[in-house]
Amino acid sequence: MRIVIAGGHGQIALRLERLLSAGGHEVAGVIRDPGQSAELRAAGAEPVVLDLESASVDEVAEALRGADAAVFAAGAGPGSGAARKETVDRAAAVLFADAAERAGVRRYLVVSSMGADAGRAGDEVFDAYLRAKGAADDEVRSRSALDWTILRPGALTDDAGTGLVRLEASAGRGPVPRDDVAAVLAELVETPATAGLTLELIGGSVPVVVAVRDVAGN
Repeated sequence: MRIVIAGGHGQIALRLERLLSAGGHEVAGVIRDPGQSAELRAAGAEPVVLDLESASVDEVAEALRGADAAVFAAGAGPGSGAARKETVDRAAAVLFADAAERAGVRRYLVVSSMGADAGRAGDEVFDAYLRAKGAADDEVRSRSALDWTILRPGALTDDAGTGLVRLEASAGRGPVPRDDVAAVLAELVETPATAGLTLELIGGSVPVVVAVRDVAGN
């Protein structure tokens, strides 16, 4: 498969690129800073330099042309303000979905966040983040032309992955290593029967492959 990942230099994205390329897939990562290209190549991904805050739908669709799956893993980052939660966490996810439709890429995965809710109250930046993620998720879920899966991890950690998770429609609160988030994403990409599902993910006791197979109904 050819898989294009938005936010290709993110911590989860780099892990995912390594897993997918090691699995024999052709991987491309969309980045804004060309200085990050070497790190993507080291992870086994082809860098595609494109700013999702200013690019047109046609430009992004061109980057997605010929892909079998698109993964939205971009984010404004913890140091950004509320305005960039809107332009990156919401608008860029919608742009990437628009471009996927235009390029004929049906499989579309979103790295969202536990607690994402377009109606979230509050004036803190984190509230703005959860509103933006929730609005993006709602928009993606309205697209009948996309075979979407939305993954909502709990509190992300840099602990070594265990390969054991809890992956359910409602998993409850808890931490999860970024290693395991990437492992679940890699498995979801290859499991089209998870299309149409919004899934929460935390650390647990079920092997990743089994957890994904269970939610896919296999």
